[in-house]
Amino acid sequence: MEADGELLLRLRSGDERAFVTLVERYQEPMLRLAVSFVPSRAVAEEVVQDTWLGMLRGLDSFEGRSSLKTWLFRILVNRARTTGTHEQRSVPVADPEPAVDPSRFDGSGGWADPPERWIEAAEGRIEAGKLAGRIKVLIDELPARQREVVILRDVEEMTSEEVCSVLAISDGNQRVLLHRARSRLRQLFEDEFRGVR
Repeated sequence: MEADGELLLRLRSGDERAFVTLVERYQEPMLRLAVSFVPSRAVAEEVVQDTWLGMLRGLDSFEGRSSLKTWLFRILVNRARTTGTHEQRSVPVADPEPAVDPSRFDGSGGWADPPERWIEAAEGRIEAGKLAGRIKVLIDELPARQREVVILRDVEEMTSEEVCSVLAISDGNQRVLLHRARSRLRQLFEDEFRGVR
């Protein structure tokens, strides 16, 4: 069995096989440790993958004051702790509040009263400048996490991956929050145009 120090030298010289050997050696132990910090195996696998990337990025700065294994597991623990904290702050996907009011549907599951096509008719109803101001007000009425996601996705035009990274939420949470925010905005617009508000 080749020593970690030898693998480190080979890895620094660009030998990909040395990296494969390290992954084979430490992947499972790292995964077992990561699971103790985070809520699921899937998240633990992401932490381990992120740890490997961190190790590769920091390879040139590793001074060897500890063993390669110790350094690698320190990276893992730091990332797992951070991820575990972020995961605890994530919005649960199973939210009891429906995204769209169930009374909007008929017995067959279709729209009882289809959503109004407010986008196509908006120019005829309100001047563009007033509409933009009103959109900002309506966005401000959204719950905080929904507001953050819709601003980043629809206003700042970030990708879902970027939003997840910025807000430190899972992709599933991001999708649910975005769907709920857009549904709520549609309802607010419809109510406004019908004079309900």
